[in-house]
Order: sequence, then structure tokens, then C-alpha cells
Amino acid sequence: MRPALTASVTVHAPAPPATVFGYLVDPARYVTWMGAQARLDPVPGGVYEVRMADGFAAAGQFIAVDPPREVTFTWGFAGDEAAAHVKHEPTSGAVMPAGSTRVTVTLEPDADGGTLVALCHESLPNAELRDGHQVAWETYLPRLVIAAAGGDPGPEPHGA
Repeated sequence: MRPALTASVTVHAPAPPATVFGYLVDPARYVTWMGAQARLDPVPGGVYEVRMADGFAAAGQFIAVDPPREVTFTWGFAGDEAAAHVKHEPTSGAVMPAGSTRVTVTLEPDADGGTLVALCHESLPNAELRDGHQVAWETYLPRLVIAAAGGDPGPEPHGA
């Protein structure tokens, strides 16, 4: 059995942790930096669902919510995306069902009033999915920084 893999990204947001935290748990703010729709119930056991403009969907549940320091949720392919991976890669081990991986986002205040945002996405089943999620998080976390600072990060990268 191959070991599970991890993607991780760290960024600096010029906003306090409480502001950044809101963009991780409020559906209306979440979709300003990632996704076209979000259903979030940020309590342990609560729903985590994000759908991109092109129909890609991820789903899981919140594991830990510690305002304004940490959010942890499970993550995996949902709906049509999960079915597509099963169809194209039925024996590769690439299937990543909803809730099968874990994302932890920690927020640390820094001396200038901003926030160090560290994301760790664990239990990715293979290098291809690790690499894909690394690129995705490297794309989305800078958008979170822009949104939390009051800017417009532009159109959703996973466009229709």
C-alpha cells in the first residue's frame, strides 16, 4: 500500500485572523474566492459542500472549527465528479470519495496585524491527485488573500 500524500500552501493575508476566518466559514464570503456555490455548516459534523462554476463539486464535513484560529474539514469528489473518476480510473486508486481526505487551515496573527494562513490537505491517494490539489490550492489561497483584504479576486478559475 502506498502512503497517503499531502499538499500544503502558506500565504500571508493583510487582514486579521477573524476577517480571514469569516471567508472560510460563511458561504457568501467563501464563494468570493473559491467556487460558485457553497453550502457550509461550520460546526463539527456540519456540511461542507462547494460547487465550481464548471460543475466540479467537493464535499465532506467540518471536523473542527476554532474561531479565529483553525478550520478542519473532510474533502473529496462529489456528484458527477466522483462518477467520472470511477469511470475513467476504476482500478488506479485515484478515486477520492466525498469526505475521504482532510483539509486543515490554520490562521496565525502576525506582528503587522495580518494573518499567516497555512493549509494542509492530507490523505491524498496518489501523486497525481496530490499535484493537482497542490496547484489548485496555490491558485485559490492567493484569491482568499485578495478577498479578505477587501479586493476582487476576479472570475472563478474553475469557470464554466
